[in-house]
Amino acid sequence: MHIYFSGIGGAGIGPLAEVAFQAGYQVSGSDKRSSSYITALKKSGIENIFIDQSYAQIAKIHASQPIDWFVYSSALTIEQPNAPELKFVNEHGIKASKRDELINEITRAHHLSLVAVAGTHGKTTTTAMIVWLCLQLKLPISYLLPAKTSFGPLGHFQPGAKYFVIEADEFDRNFLQFNPEISVISGVSWDHHEVFPTRENYQQAFLDFINHSQTTYLWDNDAAYLGLTRADKSLAIEDSANPGIEDIKLKGLYNRRDGWLALQAVQKMNITMRHGAKPTLGARLNEFPGLSRRMELLIPNLYSDYAHTPEKIRGVMSVAREMTAVTGQKIVVVYEPLTDRRQHYMLNDYRDCFDGATRVYWLPSYLAREDPGQTIIEPRELIARLDDPGIAQPAEHDDQLKQIIDRHLAEGDLVIGIAGGGGDSLDDWLRDKYLG
Repeated sequence: MHIYFSGIGGAGIGPLAEVAFQAGYQVSGSDKRSSSYITALKKSGIENIFIDQSYAQIAKIHASQPIDWFVYSSALTIEQPNAPELKFVNEHGIKASKRDELINEITRAHHLSLVAVAGTHGKTTTTAMIVWLCLQLKLPISYLLPAKTSFGPLGHFQPGAKYFVIEADEFDRNFLQFNPEISVISGVSWDHHEVFPTRENYQQAFLDFINHSQTTYLWDNDAAYLGLTRADKSLAIEDSANPGIEDIKLKGLYNRRDGWLALQAVQKMNITMRHGAKPTLGARLNEFPGLSRRMELLIPNLYSDYAHTPEKIRGVMSVAREMTAVTGQKIVVVYEPLTDRRQHYMLNDYRDCFDGATRVYWLPSYLAREDPGQTIIEPRELIARLDDPGIAQPAEHDDQLKQIIDRHLAEGDLVIGIAGGGGDSLDDWLRDKYLG
């Protein structure tokens, strides 16, 4: 079967292309621009990747080797409903789907059970922790990692594995296409308002996801938020006050909580696979090396983190406070909100989320899939909603910001760039300015 991946250089599509290629499918794909990841995909054996998403290019590929399945990201039909590639496959009767349908096909064809990690925040880190622990135990698994790590490729297919570990995103209700054997929910708070116009819509989607799952691990506060009780035997509701959480030595309470959920899931997998006695994994979890854009060190004292909700920002700040409690450094934040439409729903939720920062430089929102009927909320208005607006000031991606960051680094401060955007975001800007 020939599978064509549109946007193959993306974090969601690329790893799945790796898995499909390793599972024996013929793989080709396209993207708008080249990248180091596309270079890596080519080195792994996926040679037919084209930096051209035109009608003529996909027609040429199809004429050379007929395409059986066209896989695309959720963003494509939202941002480009008349995309040339979509037009071609629709005109030629080629099967087209988002990534979830192919994941289910690979799962079915290779008799894999899904381990799916969902949640508004923490799901990427929790997924990576589960994969890390399985690798430490030498448990044979296939997986999709949603962010780069130092311990494995983003996508891996293991012949003979029992489990397929994935991050299950609620955006566009994608996670409702899966029926996991084990689910983990790392945290729930209303998000993706363009898909879920009410809080109740969002909660119901997570309830539906739980109903699709055989066993679900989640925190007691999230269970209460969703109206769930321990009477449901399919639920493993974890006590957020469990003192064992503090035996995990990772920096940041949210990281320790993610780690706790990962431990529970891997212990369940290990027992199910009859891989010997229940192991003590805490020490191995404490060696978790982290992943890109999660307090990722760029240069000394300059970090980049992916966060775009107040809950996620609080998680970043909890790590920073624990780090500076040892070093005595001041914490400086450069913050770029993700999408203007999201700000209309959460502008009153920032309040104390930057607690511990001595200074916050607030950039204009990273724009993507915006509602043209909404006015753009400026940084000053968002800053005014903080409990202490005096710590923050508007900023731009310019030479002045670079000079400000340089000054704070020269003074020995810990500087964190917090952003949720992709290409041309604050994260890209920092890498360009400081890594070249």
